Amino acid sequence: MEIEVAKRLQRTEEYYFSKKLREIDEMNRNGAQVINLGIGSPDLPPHPEVIQTLQAQAALATTHGYQSYKGAAALRIAMADWYARYYRVKLNPDTEILPLIGSKEGIVHICMTYLQEGDEALIPNPGYPAYSSAVTITGATPISYELKPENNWLPNFDELEARDLSKVKLMWINYPHMPTGTLANREFFEKIIEFGRKHQILICHDNPYSFILNDHPQSILEVPNALDVAIELNSLSKSSNMAGWRIGMLIANEHRISQIMRFKSNMDSGMFLPMQLAAAKALSLDKKWYTQLNEEYKLRREKVFQIMDLLNCTYDKNQVGLFVWAKIPDSFENSYKLCDDVLYNAKVFITPGGIFGSVGEKYIRISLCAKTAVYEQAIDRISQALA
Repeated sequence: MEIEVAKRLQRTEEYYFSKKLREIDEMNRNGAQVINLGIGSPDLPPHPEVIQTLQAQAALATTHGYQSYKGAAALRIAMADWYARYYRVKLNPDTEILPLIGSKEGIVHICMTYLQEGDEALIPNPGYPAYSSAVTITGATPISYELKPENNWLPNFDELEARDLSKVKLMWINYPHMPTGTLANREFFEKIIEFGRKHQILICHDNPYSFILNDHPQSILEVPNALDVAIELNSLSKSSNMAGWRIGMLIANEHRISQIMRFKSNMDSGMFLPMQLAAAKALSLDKKWYTQLNEEYKLRREKVFQIMDLLNCTYDKNQVGLFVWAKIPDSFENSYKLCDDVLYNAKVFITPGGIFGSVGEKYIRISLCAKTAVYEQAIDRISQALA
């Protein structure tokens, strides 16, 4: 019996990594032992005190029931304190913070709350594919805006102003930017807030990479009255090595939190309380935690630069975040061809920039989520394949 999938999925393809990892699994079953440098899943553990908190709380008899849809008060307070200490942003933990089961679900929650057929949403090209997918699932139309290296991978406001924005309800931005590793500055955040206010567009800022290889984390909410115009998503996945825990946060004004809760409360029943309390512990760590984490990522990034040099790629050494983004040599037709050559000849998986949009077709991305010894092995394999 064949049941047709809903229209909302007929324009939505399976995630690239989902398909490619199945291929890699098959290669490994045949003995390939592929080195995976494609996905940004931190391989380092959370701080020991975070794990200890989880263990201690999970051992209690009183922590296993359903939790508040708005998250534990202790976690919301910890999130507010974290924003005050590192982003210089004062938030009301009772009304302006919504804990999430990972920030990726927040992308869907926002889109499902505000978008429907006939609406449009601005999506960065290149950018995280989940933005376009979430918009498409709602029945709305994702509208790409190009980010170019000559504009430091920032939106071109003149081009945006020249568009018909009458159907645009929200705009996705993401700085530090994935995949390019570009930082934004206060001037840009001020301009994008003014743009959103002028055109009645909700600015949705996805901000999970601000601590990685970056000594000065920024939030769009540092702009005065930004909560009138913007929502910010954040996450413990990268900054606290807790990707599999699925703990994120949505920051918005009280009215929008209430609107989004109308959707979210029908999707889940809250997070396991010991995980929430462990996340609160992670957010309480001092700057030494991030400094130590970044010392390791600096060593790994140097190894990735060596791989990029072997492949004759060009890159900006000042980029931040959990990846290195580089332009491929003209000898390759596109990023898919280079990545497949490396996969099949050297048994090393790296990410083609084309999955992030048409502007990325001449770029590749390599993750920093592997031990230095693994990068050295990848360097040896690629060197031998090129010999």
